[in-house]
Amino acid sequence: MSDETKDMSRRGFIGAGGAALLGGMVLGTLPLEGKEAAGPGTLPKRWDETYDVVVVGTGFAGLSAAIEARLAGASVLVVEKMPVYGGNSIINGGDFAAAGNSFQKEAGVQDSAELMLKDMMKAGSYLNHPPLARLVAEKSNEALEWCRTYIGAQFTRLNFHGGHSVKRSVQTYNQSGSGLVNPLLAKAKSLGVKVVLRTKMTRLIAGREGRIVGLEVRHGYKWPDEASGTASFIKARRSVVLAAGGFSQNMALRQIHDPRLTPKFESTNHPGATGEAILAACSAGAMDVQMDWIQLGPWTSPDEPGFGHGPQVCERIVGYGLMVDPANGKRFFKETGNRKERADAIIAIGHPVIIVGDSYAIGKQVVPKVLGKAMEVGVVKTFNTLEALAAEYKMPVQPFLDQVARWNGFVEKAKDEDFDCKLFPDSKPTVAGPFYAMRLWPRVHHTMGGLVVNAEAQVIGFDMKPIKGLYAAGEITGGVHGAVRLGSVAMADCVVNGRIAGKNAGGEKAWS
Repeated sequence: MSDETKDMSRRGFIGAGGAALLGGMVLGTLPLEGKEAAGPGTLPKRWDETYDVVVVGTGFAGLSAAIEARLAGASVLVVEKMPVYGGNSIINGGDFAAAGNSFQKEAGVQDSAELMLKDMMKAGSYLNHPPLARLVAEKSNEALEWCRTYIGAQFTRLNFHGGHSVKRSVQTYNQSGSGLVNPLLAKAKSLGVKVVLRTKMTRLIAGREGRIVGLEVRHGYKWPDEASGTASFIKARRSVVLAAGGFSQNMALRQIHDPRLTPKFESTNHPGATGEAILAACSAGAMDVQMDWIQLGPWTSPDEPGFGHGPQVCERIVGYGLMVDPANGKRFFKETGNRKERADAIIAIGHPVIIVGDSYAIGKQVVPKVLGKAMEVGVVKTFNTLEALAAEYKMPVQPFLDQVARWNGFVEKAKDEDFDCKLFPDSKPTVAGPFYAMRLWPRVHHTMGGLVVNAEAQVIGFDMKPIKGLYAAGEITGGVHGAVRLGSVAMADCVVNGRIAGKNAGGEKAWS
């Protein structure tokens, strides 16, 4: 990773952007500084650059698409509007859901693509487009093995995420999406893919019969200065692939679709997750779907900005520790529920809640480096006794102690009679001090809606037909996850569909 990328790392980048959220979106076309604009159905007088395939976005989906397009024989350019590559992918937790993976087999976990699909559909309130969800489930392990064997990414441990029936999420060696983004970028460059930063797409250019033939960009763009950069036209002889992510950081756009998501709800996303590429595609005739399904992560803390360190603690100990309302010291929802269920339950409480784990749960489930960083920034605190923990969060002591005792009884019986939390064979009662606690309050994390695509990753227009020359993959698309995306399925979605988009885009016949 370059020094610049390290500088804008997972926490630093989010922290820096947290105070600079975009309050709105520039919907119009930026001035061309002397160049004649290309209106609908017309082409620019000249192209400044020409490639077979142009990919927008440098995350899991974009880089996977670029690699496959190059392997299909295409010349490939990848553009990224931010000063660093990776988007949300490089700052995620590095968990990849894959049904029937080798880590599961080593651990004796029984799984299948059908079970993963069932979990995805249930979490998605059955609003998932079935062919798209099935595609991700069925190709998830193939995609994971491609990342391991061809790309060279290292995965080292098997994790559980709320809403899954079994442990099926395999995590990168460094507990970060950078563990996959960096190898993807290195592979793409080794194949001759050109990657340029500070290059913002402002619109797609359509030719005859609405075919996408290129795009207008601003080279030298300096986020968030919309007047920065120099206008340029890039011709895409075969196809354009959109993999620019979602719009969690666009306050105006997300409130159009869900007015409840006011500025009181911060976001885990990098500051450039503002959705212009979705709107550009819609302006070019693409159809969108389910844009009002916006996910909040229930594992973030008000004691640190952005995604932070806490989620890697919280999500590791669900099923091993209990979550309580500090106002009364009692549990209020199942700790292993899916993201929407838990986030909604916390928001209904109206104030931050507490998740608690003892030295056994923390020691077994949390990577020491992660725990150290979480404690260093103060998001996780440690206590010698449960009474001291209760006092810190002003909880009524005896009700809290009674609740812990009740939880411990459920763990011993391997059955949660109150909320049906999933308890694992190696879960143990919360009795071994020191005890660890973390405050939780949801943040906007993922936008499930986006562009309508088919199983070939082709973007669908309002005539219900594929838009020629336009593909999309990753969070910019909708329909895969329905109402709720299960944790760690994003990596599978991005790699599976990014590869499909790239292969098909690279295999298109050149339009001229």
